[in-house]
Amino acid sequence: MSMVDGRVPATILTGFLGSGKTTLLNHILTASHGKKIAIIENEFGDVAIDDALIAKNSKYASDEEIVEVLNGCICCTVRSDLIAVLQKLAARQAAGEICLDAIVIETTGMADPAPVAQTFLVDETIRMFARLDGIVTLVDAKHIEQHLDDDTPTAEGVVKEAAAQVAFADRILLNKVDLVSESDLERIELRLQAMNKLAPIQRCQHSEVSVDRVLNIHGFDLDRTLASMPDFLNPNALPTKHNESVTSVSLDQSAARHLRAVDKGALDFDAVKEWINQLLSSQGADLFRMKGVLSIAHAECKFVYHSVHMIFNGHFDEQWAVDGLRESKLVFIGKNLDAKALADGFNSCLATPESIAKKIKALRFAVGDEVECCVGPGEWSPGKVVAHMHREPAMPPGMVAPYQVHLDESGPEHFIWAPYDCDEVIRKVQPAAAGRRNSPRIKKTGSQRMS
Repeated sequence: MSMVDGRVPATILTGFLGSGKTTLLNHILTASHGKKIAIIENEFGDVAIDDALIAKNSKYASDEEIVEVLNGCICCTVRSDLIAVLQKLAARQAAGEICLDAIVIETTGMADPAPVAQTFLVDETIRMFARLDGIVTLVDAKHIEQHLDDDTPTAEGVVKEAAAQVAFADRILLNKVDLVSESDLERIELRLQAMNKLAPIQRCQHSEVSVDRVLNIHGFDLDRTLASMPDFLNPNALPTKHNESVTSVSLDQSAARHLRAVDKGALDFDAVKEWINQLLSSQGADLFRMKGVLSIAHAECKFVYHSVHMIFNGHFDEQWAVDGLRESKLVFIGKNLDAKALADGFNSCLATPESIAKKIKALRFAVGDEVECCVGPGEWSPGKVVAHMHREPAMPPGMVAPYQVHLDESGPEHFIWAPYDCDEVIRKVQPAAAGRRNSPRIKKTGSQRMS
C-alpha cells in the first residue's frame, strides 16, 4: 500500500508575457472547489498591477495567504524572497495558524521555471512542507511562434524563456485558440510536441479550464527531470541569464516624489486612447506586454487594461474607494523601451486646465455659433452651440462631449450633445436650411445625444 503524501501540493504557473496566467489564476480563485490556496504572485516590473485584481477574487484572502513578490524575476533576482515566503508559510502551517490545500506560484512571463522548481527540492524546510505537484505552462497561440522564432543575437548562456517554459512543462494549456485558424493550431501543436513529447496539450479560450487540470495533477517527475537536466539539483549551477534588451518601465503616480517619473492627476480618456493606439501601432512588435489601472477623469470606476503586442483589451472595472486615492499605475515590458518618452506620453494625457483649453482651442465652432446637428439618418436640425467640453451623468464613463447644442426647433428646454467634432455629426448651417429653421420636426425634450 502506498503512503499518502501529506505535504501541500505546489503548482508553478508559467508562460510567456500575456499568455493568460493571471486570467487562469482568477478562474481558479473564483471556482467552487472549496480549496484553501496560497498565491505567490510575481511581476517583472517595479509596479504591481495584477495583485489587486487577484486579491479581490480570492475567497481565502488575508495578508498571509495572498503573497506578492515584487521587483524582479522570481527565477533569479528575487528567488531568495520566494524561499523566505515559503518558509514563512511552512512555519504558519506547522503552528496550526493556516491549513493550506494548495500553493500556486504565478511566475513573471520572463521567468525560467527550472530554478523556481528547484526551490522545492534543495531547501529542507520547504521540501518537508510542500511537494512540487507540476509545472503548468500557458501558451499564447497567437504569438508563440513569434517568440520561438526570435533570432535576436544574445550572449552565451542567455535563456530563451518561451522555449524553456514549454520544454519544462508538465501540462501545456494552448490558450487563445479563437485567435488563430485550425491549421495554425495543428502546426503549433506539432511544434510544441517536438519540444516536449510528454506534456499533454489542452486547447482553451480565455484560460478557461477545470481546476483539476491545474491543481493536484501529480505531474512533476524528478527522475525524468534529472535525465534531461543532470545539473537540476546543483545549487552551484550558474544563475539564469535573461536577454538584456528586454526591460520593463513602470509609471506609478503613488510613488514617492523623488522616484515618480509622472505627474499626478486624472487622465483624459480620449487622450489616453489616442496615446495607447499610437504606441500599439508604432511599437507593437517590440511591446510584449502592457497593463495598467488608470484613474480617468469623470469616471467613478477604475479603467483596467492589458495588451499583448497589438492586441488590446480594456474596460471599466470596480469603483474606486470613496476615501481612497485615485492614482494610476502602468507597466510596459518589451524591447528598446524609452522610459522618458513613455512618461512624457503619460503626462500629455493628464486632464489639466491647460489640456482642456488646448482641446477647446482646436474645436471648429465657438459658443454662440449657428450649426446643424445630425439627429437621425439623413436628418439634420439647426441649433446653436451653448457650451464646450460638456459632461452630464447619463454619459458613458470618461466621456466629455465637444459641444452642447440647443436645437432651435424644439423649444427652450431641448439640448443635445455632440460626441465628435466632425462634419458627420455637427456642421455649418447649410444654405437650404435657412428657410426651414422654424419647421417643427423634433418634438423631444431634455438633453440627448446626437446620432
